[in-house]
Amino acid sequence: MHAALADPLRLRVLDLLVIGDLTPGELVAELGVSTNLLAHHLAVLERQGIIVRERSEGDRRRTYVRLRPAALAALGPSADAAAHRVVFVCTANSARSQLAEALWSRTSTVPAVSAGTHPAARVAEGAVQVAAHHGVALIGRPKLYADVIADGDYVVTVCDRAHEELGLGGAHWSIPDPVLDGSAQAFESAFQEIARRIDSLAAHLTPS
Repeated sequence: MHAALADPLRLRVLDLLVIGDLTPGELVAELGVSTNLLAHHLAVLERQGIIVRERSEGDRRRTYVRLRPAALAALGPSADAAAHRVVFVCTANSARSQLAEALWSRTSTVPAVSAGTHPAARVAEGAVQVAAHHGVALIGRPKLYADVIADGDYVVTVCDRAHEELGLGGAHWSIPDPVLDGSAQAFESAFQEIARRIDSLAAHLTPS
């Protein structure tokens, strides 16, 4: 693993993936390297179990590269970022982004709001139940992204479809939609993954 992390470009890849998941094409654009060179470095990281690749729930032709949570538990971005507000976005704003907003609000002093590209009529009952189980309250109805976003917001997409539709900067977390599965376990898994990622991001995102 030390050998895999000895290359500056591979360290930069990890620095980007700590914040969120990226497609190989997005990594090429961020790093300014060739597709072949990136493929080589990703293969090294994958062999060491540091990264995994998963298909998008939206555009199945896309693959997202993500850090394995246990691979580098103490890893953090090389520099902190600042934001006056965080906006969590998914398609319906009925589960993942609602959970992210609530968890963020009890973790960070940076204000947060959530929204959807195509908001549902109501918050999913499974999201309400899993939040209540963990002592978290979900407040508010689903909102339209265009009605919420403002200049200077730090956007975190928690849904492949929203990320691919909006094509934004900020961060992307490729989290499976628990509403599609509908089981309590699916909502619990989404809750735990969002909580883990929020703890990581909140440690490095300060009020602007």
